[in-house]
Amino acid sequence: MALNILSNHAANLAHRNLARAEEATNRSLLKLSSGQRVVSARDDATSMAIGVRLDSTASTITSGIVNVGHGNSMLQIADGGMATIDNILVRMKTLAVQAASENLPDTERGFLNDEFTGLRSEINRIASSTSFNGIQLLGDGSDVSLDYSDLEAGGTANALSHANGFSNVVITNDNYWAGDNDEDGLGDNSVRFDLIKTGDRIMLNASSEIDGTASHRSQSIDITDYATGGAKALEISERQSLEFDMLGVKVDLNFNIGTTVSNALSQGADGAGADGSASAQVLGSSPVFSVTEDRGNKLSDRVYLQVGGGATAADQVAISMTAVDGATLGSGKTGTEPSLDDLGKNAIASTVKARKALETITRAIDDIQRARTNIGTNQNRLDVASTNLTATLQHVEEARSSLLDLDVAAELTDYASNQILTRTSVAILGRISEMRQNLLRLLEG
Repeated sequence: MALNILSNHAANLAHRNLARAEEATNRSLLKLSSGQRVVSARDDATSMAIGVRLDSTASTITSGIVNVGHGNSMLQIADGGMATIDNILVRMKTLAVQAASENLPDTERGFLNDEFTGLRSEINRIASSTSFNGIQLLGDGSDVSLDYSDLEAGGTANALSHANGFSNVVITNDNYWAGDNDEDGLGDNSVRFDLIKTGDRIMLNASSEIDGTASHRSQSIDITDYATGGAKALEISERQSLEFDMLGVKVDLNFNIGTTVSNALSQGADGAGADGSASAQVLGSSPVFSVTEDRGNKLSDRVYLQVGGGATAADQVAISMTAVDGATLGSGKTGTEPSLDDLGKNAIASTVKARKALETITRAIDDIQRARTNIGTNQNRLDVASTNLTATLQHVEEARSSLLDLDVAAELTDYASNQILTRTSVAILGRISEMRQNLLRLLEG
């Protein structure tokens, strides 16, 4: 090999190979420490893109499995409540049979009637109090709710309608609205809504009246950005909830709110307050809701469980709910027959009434069995859905693993090979250094 001074091609080549071997060694160490074959997009861009999607799918399926588990727990609670009501109905039928016998004195029959009506009240209590995470399972709640009849009487029933962008108004703080310091009932508790224009902003204001005291509490939420074309404009299928936490009231908006806010921006006086001068041009007279007792949260017709990552019907499981309170039990499959509540306070106070009650209770037992059958059917459906989701999750994780997980044995082999190359390159550089020393000795001679 020729010895020269200006060029050190061998050293440069050895150094380049050393740098390449060191980089490969560091990349192997990074993969081994993370357990991933694809640490960055430079390793395998296609596998990384597919793997990220599979990770998202696996996370979605896992959440769906959790939702199904919650759904099964919810149905189990509902079935437990129905089982108790079933036992009560059996006892009520026994009482009705005893009361229907003419050899029983009226006094003893009255005792039976007292127990009968007490058990009916217990059915209503169980139906109204059985819930899962705030969701009514067997009947309407029994706390407080808004009375919409005032809207109809005042001619403003359409003020907070779906067409104006308002889907629903519900109470979220029962304790506040159940306040009745003067002990005259809740008839003097109410909430009022105003649409107020202040400068170029539109505010939805809610104010409460407790025990007849106007503006007991008041809270405003800026809804300007929900105007058509605004930053928060809603699509047709979207909903948005506004929480008036100071008042314990929630208002649900739909996409029509865009038109309402746009109209409010184009008309109405600035600074208009709760006197409704601005809202009158958009909503009509300001809506006022009265608060009533024993209406509470309503039993939904269906509860939807999200099991997929999309917004289609295929990504949801709909569970139908059936009321099993005194107002529905006994009304039959068509809902037209007399119910337990229709029997009145003297349900079995006479033999004639007791025999009539027997027919109602027989239908009520059939009604509760249909409701429990529906619960069982939905539980079995959720079990199947859970099994399917679990199998799908397994296959998705296998696919993701084949793309992203590291083959440790193969990577260790590459790591050992790169270490050998690194040591070899270092040794070669040392040998080239000896060759340069020979050149210096030649020049010295």
